[in-house]
Amino acid sequence: MEPRFAEIVAALGDYFDGLLHSDADELGQLFHPQAIYACGTEGSLTHLTMSEYLPMVAKRPSPASRGEARRDRILSIEFAGPVTALARVECGIGAKHFTDLLSFIKLDGRWRLIAKVFHFDLDPAAP
Repeated sequence: MEPRFAEIVAALGDYFDGLLHSDADELGQLFHPQAIYACGTEGSLTHLTMSEYLPMVAKRPSPASRGEARRDRILSIEFAGPVTALARVECGIGAKHFTDLLSFIKLDGRWRLIAKVFHFDLDPAAP
């Protein structure tokens, strides 16, 4: 496996772990401090900075603590150059099924998330 592809796969593993455990510290190591979080699924723009997003993660009960099984997968990883990548992933938390477009940049020898733009659908069968 190409090294930078393996590096993105490892970073996505940290991302999925951070979401499963609501671990704001782990996610804070992955997201660049100036990263953005954006969604338009509900008809208006949700736009958060990391100083807004990470405390929300820290306060919510983790999917793992609720006994949820891990539901995530990598759909694609594309490179736009040696230090720019885009990953399309899916993740399920509670009744929400997310499709995330995750933009990475490599700074100081490590991949950091600079943008999380996502859509979610609600599972009608979920409680």
